[in-house]
Amino acid sequence: MNIILLGPPGAGKGTQAQRLVEKHGFKQLSTGDMLRAAVKAGTPVGVQAKAVMDAGQLVSDEIVSALIGEELDALPPTQGAIFDGYPRTAAQAESLDSILSARGRQLDHVIELDVNEDALVERITGRYTCATCGKGYHDVFEKPAVEGTCDKCGGHEFKRRPDDNAETVRTRMAEYRAKTAPILPIYEPRGIVSRVDGMADMDDVTAAIEGILA
Repeated sequence: MNIILLGPPGAGKGTQAQRLVEKHGFKQLSTGDMLRAAVKAGTPVGVQAKAVMDAGQLVSDEIVSALIGEELDALPPTQGAIFDGYPRTAAQAESLDSILSARGRQLDHVIELDVNEDALVERITGRYTCATCGKGYHDVFEKPAVEGTCDKCGGHEFKRRPDDNAETVRTRMAEYRAKTAPILPIYEPRGIVSRVDGMADMDDVTAAIEGILA
């Protein structure tokens, strides 16, 4: 089974993808991770990608497609894949169809984690972590038992990601709507698009996804 997980940053795609990997043995294909791994390993595509990135340019669709082809070629035919962060555009969606078809595969599900923008802003801007052990907290949803003290390690230093601010989140949402959401009409006529409430409890989101895959 091959599936695409869609949703804006902060929708919980990473968590859900990891749960699917653990339960079903899928291979998660995240373009960012694949690029870093290919560059580090010095594969032909990695060398090509490194030259582009070193020049301060965006990696082309052709390079990303080649990376995905390499990853799929390394998978056993019976192992499914989760595409995370790809495709982002209509051109990439068409390219993915060709990549899969050439390897006797097809896309089975496109699952979008639907979010409320204002609630997502609250979810993301409230996040912070213990600077010592990395345990995650939230201003509203998950506070330390004792204010200012990490539950896990007892540390007193906390930090926030500089890009976890309302302006950045709304910019990411706008970019998602403009670039990624338009790929949905490509898949909808095939009857493979499903939407899940990404604002629900993580376990409920997992259960909803499992229901779609069943």
